[in-house]
Amino acid sequence: MANTALRDAPTKETVARLRYLRTSPTKIRPVLKLITGSDISSARDTLYLCPRGVSHELQKLLNSAVANAENNDNIPEDELFVVRAFADEGTIQKRWRPRARGRASRINKRTSHITIAVSRFSEEEISRRSEAGVGTTARRRTNRRPAPEAIETEEVTEAEKSAPAATKKATKKATKSTKKAATKSTKKAATKTATTKKAATKTATTKKAATKSTKKTAKKPASEKG
Repeated sequence: MANTALRDAPTKETVARLRYLRTSPTKIRPVLKLITGSDISSARDTLYLCPRGVSHELQKLLNSAVANAENNDNIPEDELFVVRAFADEGTIQKRWRPRARGRASRINKRTSHITIAVSRFSEEEISRRSEAGVGTTARRRTNRRPAPEAIETEEVTEAEKSAPAATKKATKKATKSTKKAATKSTKKAATKTATTKKAATKTATTKKAATKSTKKTAKKPASEKG
């Protein structure tokens, strides 16, 4: 069950909306009731473990609301919770199914508009959660620009990273060149062996022709004598 202390904090709300989702609102509202009044980490866990098909879209909408709060209102994720989450009915796409005796029954393809509102905890709740160590593992974002020293260190690290990359490229080029040279040499050797084989076959055929001609010339005088 959601904690009532989370809902009793009247602070500024950050809203994210999803319109014309092709799902009935009656299927979405039970899932939204599970996350109302809970912090962001527990809401994400419930949506991740929820077997309903809408939970994936609701998880993306919750992430959008958290991003709006962090970027627009500069509120960290650890200090946020879900104030309101509701689904309204959108337009209905009407289709018709033919039935017996020339009748027709209507098919309603319903759509819904989902709204998730996120707000900041009260100061008492934030102090209590910090003492209890709740939400310390969640990621925190800030819109502040990094210091110039940090930028210089990042440039140095990028230069250091690019150096081994250049060496890797050089080694790859060298290996490619050696492989090409080896393949060329093997191809040349194969062509030489093929030419030598052809020459050997030619010489063998010429020898066979010479032996046949000599045999014929040797048989001719014997036949004339007879």
